[in-house]
Amino acid sequence: MKKVLLVDDEPSILDVCRRYLEREGYMVDTALNGIEALEKWRNGKPDLIILDLMMPMKDGWSAAEEIRMEDEDVPLIMLTALGQERDRLLGLTLGADDYLTKPFSPRELVLRVKNMLRRTAKLKPETKHSISIGSISIDSSTREVKAEGAGIEMTAKEFDVLWLLASHPGQVFSRSQLLEKVWGYDFSGDGNTVNVHIRRLREKLEKNPAEPEYIKTVWGIGYKLEQPV
Repeated sequence: MKKVLLVDDEPSILDVCRRYLEREGYMVDTALNGIEALEKWRNGKPDLIILDLMMPMKDGWSAAEEIRMEDEDVPLIMLTALGQERDRLLGLTLGADDYLTKPFSPRELVLRVKNMLRRTAKLKPETKHSISIGSISIDSSTREVKAEGAGIEMTAKEFDVLWLLASHPGQVFSRSQLLEKVWGYDFSGDGNTVNVHIRRLREKLEKNPAEPEYIKTVWGIGYKLEQPV
């Protein structure tokens, strides 16, 4: 049985969403603020976290940042009453995999949880497998990336984008394809998310991000990863 940690400072939202999730067979733990969320996350190790942004004592941004410092892989869905682009982008920057804007349908939340856990299971490697392209080595079993022999820290989604591109060298992926394969077909975030992740990958992997050797832009189409000349 999959365990979900549901965090929101509104007891009514907690109660309704908990009942919908439990009806679908999930084990649900709840928290009313970021401090309580971090304690329950560390003790319970949930398979997925649903985290409200605006909370007392410790907000969702701070809690998400701490979670991602210790665990880059646990799926994280953010809840927010804020519709501003900068708030959505900040959440994605901190490692959120998806978000929902209040008010939302509990049924939609359940569907997003199902899809997120299904995608996570598909992306999780069953056996050790590694790819080397130029001076970059990628290990899917440990989710480690090295460039010139040095370890490179990456968020969960940065790794997933890199692994997808590296698994299909030379193949061009459009932004919509990357969104669908990495974030899921039901992702409703900003389309600029792909560009942001590609830029960060280049900053971490390329000697000169302005003239990338590995992650190439195919103008008008998308991106591909290839062996440097």
